[in-house]
Amino acid sequence: MDGRSVRRNPYELTDESPVYVISVAAQLSGLHPQTLRQYDRLGLVSPDRTAGRGRRYSARDIELLRQVQQLSQDEGINLAGIKRIIELENQVAALKARVAELQSGLESAAAAMRQREAAVHASYRRDLVPYEDVRQASALVVWRPKRTHE
Repeated sequence: MDGRSVRRNPYELTDESPVYVISVAAQLSGLHPQTLRQYDRLGLVSPDRTAGRGRRYSARDIELLRQVQQLSQDEGINLAGIKRIIELENQVAALKARVAELQSGLESAAAAMRQREAAVHASYRRDLVPYEDVRQASALVVWRPKRTHE
C-alpha cells in the first residue's frame, strides 16, 4: 500500500484522484514525460494505472514530482537519496497516523473505564445502618496487674 486513502464516493475528486495523463502531468510539474517515466521506474512517484496500463497522475503526484525536482535541482540530492527521503516521510506520516489511532483508542479505553467505575460506585448499597454512640453504651475497664511485694 502506498499511503493512498480509499475514496468512499467514486465521483468525489480529491488530491489523490488519478485524473492527469502523463503529458498533462509533465506540463503541470515542469518535467519531461520521459523523466516522469523514469521516476515511475525508480519508484519515486508511482501513479495509478488504467485498465490499459496507462499512467494517471493525481494532484498529490504532481506535488511530489515538484518536490523531487526541487530536491534534485536546488538541493543537489541524488535520486537514491530522494527516494529514501520520500520513504522516510511516508513512514513518518504512517507513524503519526498510528499514534493518533492509539491515542484515540487510549481515550476510548479511559472513557470506558470511567463509565465502568461510575457504574460500580452507583451499585454501592447506601442503606442506613443503626449507629450506637460508643461513649454511652460502653464501660471502660482498666486492668491493672497485681503487685507482688516479694
